[in-house]
Amino acid sequence: MRCYNHRSQIALLIALLMGPISTTQAEPASDRQPHTFRPLVAALHVHSTFSTGSLTLDQMASRAEQLGIDAIILSENFALRYEYGIPPLRGVLRRAVTVPSLSAQRIAQFLAQLADVQTRHPRVLLIPGVEVAPHYYWTGSLWERNLTMHNSQRNLLVLGLPKAEDYAALPLSGNQDSYRYGWTSVSNLTPILLCIPAGWLWRRSKAPVWGGRLCKTAGLMLATLACLLLFNAWPFGQPVFSSYDDQLEYRPYQTLIDAATSRGGLVIWSLPEARDQRVYSFGPLGTVAVETAPYPEALLKTSGFTGFGGLYQDTRHIQDPGGIWDQGISRFLKHQRQLPPYLFGEIAFHTPGEAGIALDQVLNVLWVNTWSVPGILEAMRQGRLYAVGQYQPGHGLRLDEFRLDCTDGSCTAASGDRLELHHAKDLVIRVSVSATNHAAHPISVTLVRSGQVRARIEGVTPLKHSFFESASNLDFPGSYRIEVQGKGEILSNPIFLGQPLADMTSQANG
Repeated sequence: MRCYNHRSQIALLIALLMGPISTTQAEPASDRQPHTFRPLVAALHVHSTFSTGSLTLDQMASRAEQLGIDAIILSENFALRYEYGIPPLRGVLRRAVTVPSLSAQRIAQFLAQLADVQTRHPRVLLIPGVEVAPHYYWTGSLWERNLTMHNSQRNLLVLGLPKAEDYAALPLSGNQDSYRYGWTSVSNLTPILLCIPAGWLWRRSKAPVWGGRLCKTAGLMLATLACLLLFNAWPFGQPVFSSYDDQLEYRPYQTLIDAATSRGGLVIWSLPEARDQRVYSFGPLGTVAVETAPYPEALLKTSGFTGFGGLYQDTRHIQDPGGIWDQGISRFLKHQRQLPPYLFGEIAFHTPGEAGIALDQVLNVLWVNTWSVPGILEAMRQGRLYAVGQYQPGHGLRLDEFRLDCTDGSCTAASGDRLELHHAKDLVIRVSVSATNHAAHPISVTLVRSGQVRARIEGVTPLKHSFFESASNLDFPGSYRIEVQGKGEILSNPIFLGQPLADMTSQANG
């Protein structure tokens, strides 16, 4: 189940309703210089007191220093506002709940304070980011006693946007700065025309003619109606997608992804298999449901995002060999999508100890060429990382090496690389795993090749092993990734194997 502090706010919404009414490709291995990269440990999806967290930015940075975490990738709630209105006067007969979150007006303050805290804690890099719910929608009605709010927790993480105006432009249901203004807005102002006959009737009420009191009453009624309709239409602009439209599927999410990436941001699907489902009973009014079903298919139905949360404290199958992640990788290798989906570890941290979550329980180890925020973002874009879950205090696993080499020494590649061969040749996949406490712990290492389990070995840490692939047994185009299980878990990002250039040339000539 999802562990969110704002569950109570969503429950409050339901109670109120019942009250008085630059993309990049995988980096070619030939452009990589592995010896220039260094490991950096980062916690992804962290909330501070700017949204639903209990620690200030200073406290968060201090805690990271104590735990040996090099970077905190923040994911503050942004413009999380849920509302329901009863037709035909949805703007009047409505209730809304705003979850503690950043607004477009507070983003500048957040970025400024983040920069200020960074100067006081130079040993921990702080990366700005927000968690957004691009769209939720309602089905059913109060009168039919089957009102349901869908997808309030189908979330995305938007990371690395440097300017306040970049966030204000994000198309979200709760972000009024992104509302559209056009002919619909003009039509929303038409009730003001009722003031013309209202004024005329008011003037007639003062004339010495029969019916003056009736004219005065009619004029007041028209003026009241005009004010009511204008209030109902406020704020006149419209969200990009209506929360009463249940036929949009993934359009709102793709629109958000496109908007964020066009401004240089990274977008990550958050906790795609964590479910959220609750039902509230309100006696004669029936039940109201709030539900978000798992959405692993988002990896295949959207494009342009950087990756997804694939390691977190919940039941997960998206990373299973041959599953949706491997299907997305295959589509990339077949040029059916521009970017590969990279896997990240998500901690979804709000409060120390909440739901048994510690800040260092799920981490990402990135290989960066510069110890800086741009260096972290670039490593994330290129998939130069692995996710690690350490489920016992003082004991975690470490992937010291995951590399694909040509046996003749002519090529090498690591996570995120695409190895392009001039012709098929023998390869060796080198894996080395150790424990952070330098002790011997039993582990299982699985090599997944193009969605299929290629090999699995059992051993104890520290473990070194090499998997050999003969040229005649290679799978083109293909991918290799590693899974490690024990008293902890490691999921690597893939190494891509392109089709040999000689084979591509012969196919073109044929």
